[in-house]
Parts: sequence; structure tokens; C-alpha cells
Amino acid sequence: MRFRHLTAAASALLLGAALTGCGSAEKDIDKKSTGSAKGALIGVTMPTKSSERWVHDGNNLKSKLEQLGYKVDLQYAEDDIPTQVSQIENQITKGAKLLVVASIDGTALTTQLEQAGQQKIPVIAYDRLIRKTQNVDYYATFDNYKVGVQQATSLLVGLKLKKPDGSEGDAKGPFNVELFAGSPDDNNATFFYNGAMSVLKPYIDKGTLVVKSGQKDFKTIAILRWAPATAQKRMEDLITKAYGGGAKVHGVLSPYDGLSIGILSALKSNGYGTAGQPYPVVTGQDAELASVKSILSGEQYSTIFKDTRKLADETVKMADTVLKGGKPTVNNTKDYDNGVKVVPSQLLEPVIVNKDNARPALVDSGYYTQAQLGG
Repeated sequence: MRFRHLTAAASALLLGAALTGCGSAEKDIDKKSTGSAKGALIGVTMPTKSSERWVHDGNNLKSKLEQLGYKVDLQYAEDDIPTQVSQIENQITKGAKLLVVASIDGTALTTQLEQAGQQKIPVIAYDRLIRKTQNVDYYATFDNYKVGVQQATSLLVGLKLKKPDGSEGDAKGPFNVELFAGSPDDNNATFFYNGAMSVLKPYIDKGTLVVKSGQKDFKTIAILRWAPATAQKRMEDLITKAYGGGAKVHGVLSPYDGLSIGILSALKSNGYGTAGQPYPVVTGQDAELASVKSILSGEQYSTIFKDTRKLADETVKMADTVLKGGKPTVNNTKDYDNGVKVVPSQLLEPVIVNKDNARPALVDSGYYTQAQLGG
């Protein structure tokens, strides 16, 4: 993302004319725009098809970009970093004019994005911040710190330590809880964790919430690649090691629905989910269909609904504006520092979903049909 030194006076005049009327904040992206957006190829890379949400994301982006007349190369890397690296290299080789990247590892794409920068290809980080590179121009995501706050709040509401309106609940505790965090190579995971702990730490400090395993720091509780099987194994180990002598798990902070399913499986295999020993309060994220059904059946307690249709809409607007030489709308220019630069970001609002509001939030919005949820 550097201007070349121009020795010819005519070239300097041409460059000055091209930048006329543009503020300094716009220069980096303006120099990357092609000036002709019609029919341009856009490379879109998603982490995996194994997660329902990424399938929705990819399909939404492809459909909406094609509606605007763009060509789209949509790729899934199945959580394999070398595969994603190769996909992005191939998209650059094919002549992509813009890249939309939901990274597997936010620090693993430096070389490929350097190539993009050298070829003046704008890069939009999609939902996961790309770190340690100058060559990312914009970031489209949800308010991920708020997601963590909402997950922790829903845990407190489920335990009746708080009421849905935010006032103090009737329960006093103490309650035994266990904490899970997302993948350490996903920048979002730390935002979820920090947001959640901002809510939970005061309750832990005064003993209202007790983490019987003692495992509270991010590195210890993180689940690499958000793997459900890893979460299930960890939950089984926690029950075995920390919950002897009749002690019960009352709540589990889970940052993602896939992990929640694994956690609930471990709990079920240890006698939870019966009238005499109900499931603890288990949180989640992404409103995946299996977890929404689990919530409606009284198993998982809550999830965080991030309407990926809206995220796709914002990303498509961003891409279209950039390729037409404009400056896209952002609402955060201070919080998303990738270690090299603060990336201008557009943040969307997440929503807590539980049994009480699942159908209005998800069916009335058209995200799911009544038939999909059943009942």
C-alpha cells in the first residue's frame, strides 16, 4: 500500500488529478480502485462448510454480489490454512479486483495480502479481523465485545441472578459454572471472552459464581478451531476432575453453538438432562438450526443471533463502493487494531435469543421458517 515515486512531471500531474477532492484518509483505497466495476471478479473465501453459518454467509455474499453484476469466486477451505492460502493466491492470479476474506487464522495470510497490496487489490476482512498486515482495508463484523457481554448476561439471566430487564434477580447463589472460549487464532474469540468476563468477573470475585475447575484464563479454556469434539472432551474431563462428591454444574459459558452441542453431549452422558438433574444453563452463538431446536426443547438455554444476511448486505455495499472508487460507510475507527493499523470497521448489532423470543426473532425476521423450527 505505497505510492510509487514518479519521476516524470506528466505522471505527477496525472496522479494529482486522480486524487483531486479526496481527503488523505481516502487515498489508500482510492489508489486501489479500478475505476470500472462492471463485471469485475471478486474473490470470497470462507473458513469451512462444516459450520452452517459460513454456508449462509458464502451463499448470501455470492448471490448479492452477482445481483450487482459482479463475478464471484467463492471458496471454502475446510479449516485448513494452506488451502485458504492457496485459494487466495489463485484468486489473485485469476485477476480478482477485490477480496473478501473470512480468515481461518488471522495472522496466516500476510504474504498473500502483500501480493494483493502490490497489485492494488482491496481487501475486506469478513467477520474475523485479519491481523499483522497493512494490507487490509476494511472490516465488516458484529459488535463482538457486545456478543460476549450478551452471552454472559444470558448466563446470569438463566441462573436468575439477573432479570431480562437488567435488574437484579431473586437467586443468590453460589452457582458452579465452567467457562469456554473460542479458537485462539480467531481474533473475535478474545473479544467474546473479554466482553463476557467484564460481566462475570465481579460475580466470580465475590463468590456468587464458582469456577470449580479453576480454569478461567483465555489460553486454558480456548478451543482450537472451535471444534465441538474438543469442547465435548474438555467438558467430560471437567466433570470427572472437578465435580465429584455430588457437586453439580449449574452453568456453562459457551461462545458458539457448535461447542454448546458438544458440551451438552458431555453433560448428557454424565446424567444431566433428566427431571432430577436438568441441564445447566448453556449459552451459545450463531443461532444454528440444531441449537435453536435445542433451545426450544429446553436443552441449550440461549444463543446470540447475528443476522448474517445483514452482514452480507453491508459487505456487498462496502465492496461495491470501493470498486466504484468511493469510500464506504464505517461506524468504528478506533477499536479494531490488527497490530499494524486500526482497520476501519462497520459493526452490526447482535441479539440474545432464548426460548421466549426464538420464534419472533428468527421466524418473523424470515431467517428460518416455522416448519424448520418444528412444532
